[in-house]
Amino acid sequence: MNAPAAPEIAELEEQERRLTLQRFTHDDAWALGTLLVDLAREREAPVAIDIRRGGQQLFHAALPGSTPDNDAWIDRKRRVVERYGCSSLLVGSRFRAKGTTFEDSSRLDPDTYAAHGGAFPLTVTGAGVIGTVVVSGLPQIEDHKMVVEALEKFLTQ
Repeated sequence: MNAPAAPEIAELEEQERRLTLQRFTHDDAWALGTLLVDLAREREAPVAIDIRRGGQQLFHAALPGSTPDNDAWIDRKRRVVERYGCSSLLVGSRFRAKGTTFEDSSRLDPDTYAAHGGAFPLTVTGAGVIGTVVVSGLPQIEDHKMVVEALEKFLTQ
């Protein structure tokens, strides 16, 4: 089975515009996090999930099959969102569209930053990016798609 194709840059930008929140509270972090856990369990996905607002971790879960490496990937992908203000997949895609890679051209330490899919900005109308939601444990496109699917469901609740 072939890996799913990466979304185009325009599609990734549209996701970020569309998946904007009116607010994001501690209770919202719990609701979004448990929604992600439910999705992952349904799929038997060996992922770790992390949600932060500002510098505070509001939700973390490590499902069966995940490892400490997933937490390291979470931190590296989250830092990309915090630095660039957009999803880690979009950042990596923009570098690839220029004919290079994040690792070769960002001038950032790849042990600290990873522009791989799975980290998504939590954007609140009128406040901008206030946090991150991250999934790690699947191929990067699958990590990204799980976060997008959860945010879509969360916004319809």
